Amino acid sequence: MAAAAESTSASAPVAGAASVAAPLPLQDDIHQYLQHLRVERRLATRSLTIYTEAFGTLQRFADAQPVPLREVQQHHVRRWAGQLHAQGLQSRSIALALSAWRGLYRALGRQGHVSANPVDGVRAPKAARPLPKALAVDQAVAFVEAPPAAATDPVLAARDQCVLELLYGCGLRVAELAGLDVAASATAVGWVDAADATVHVLGKGGKPRSVPVGGAALRALAAWLEVRGAMAAAGEPALFVSRRGTRLTTGQVRSRVALRAVQAGVPTHVHPHMLRHSFASHMLQSSSDLRGVQELLGHASIVSTQVYTRLDFGHLSQVYDAAHPRAKRK
Repeated sequence: MAAAAESTSASAPVAGAASVAAPLPLQDDIHQYLQHLRVERRLATRSLTIYTEAFGTLQRFADAQPVPLREVQQHHVRRWAGQLHAQGLQSRSIALALSAWRGLYRALGRQGHVSANPVDGVRAPKAARPLPKALAVDQAVAFVEAPPAAATDPVLAARDQCVLELLYGCGLRVAELAGLDVAASATAVGWVDAADATVHVLGKGGKPRSVPVGGAALRALAAWLEVRGAMAAAGEPALFVSRRGTRLTTGQVRSRVALRAVQAGVPTHVHPHMLRHSFASHMLQSSSDLRGVQELLGHASIVSTQVYTRLDFGHLSQVYDAAHPRAKRK
């Protein structure tokens, strides 16, 4: 019964392939490997489905060659990966298929059925790195300044306003913001020094950094601290707390940011990292100080920061028209 089920699910190609072939019964080597994944490695149902689809694709390629599975060579795998790419399959999906094939041939190698793994050294095409999504300057400012819904609890509104001001005004990661404490202590990993107008956080890799806090964020912080006691549990060190009085989670921060964006009428889904992207993009548009923005963001490599220099063409056109002596048209 299990074999029959596998044969049926194997009929579908890897997700995203352009063509759908007729169902094929999977060969014994594949059946045995799937049984190993199911029983010994106890893979989840979704993972088994992905593996089964990948092996169905592999077998179709091998049958079309034709070449027995145990005689597949690296040049075959390279050609098949190229065909998947030509069909429009995304790089990540091709990588998943290659990973499944590699595991199968690794198992066949341990059993002495193949002398070398034909998938070793074959990599999926590199995926284009998408530009980070950021709000326009006026859109970001309007969002942060938009009043909460009329029925919102004033204490909750003060907390959310402070959250938005720190995310956009300081470019914090959501985990860094959620990890802030009210004050510095031996156990604190982050806190805001209002007197010094600085927020101190522990970023990725345990790297500490300090970021200036603007006037709007300081005012929002003061307003939140005035009412925080009405929500925070006794002895709770977290700066931002939930209705239960305990530290606000990253998921709760994401939910509140998304809700405030809807209430403000922002025509796109907004999440905390979008506000960080907006902070970086707007800082570079104003200052062009790549190294400075790198430090503010806490990037270990400037390559991560350089993505924000890929501005939209409209902005570049304005810069060209304003600066180039031959750009002015009569």
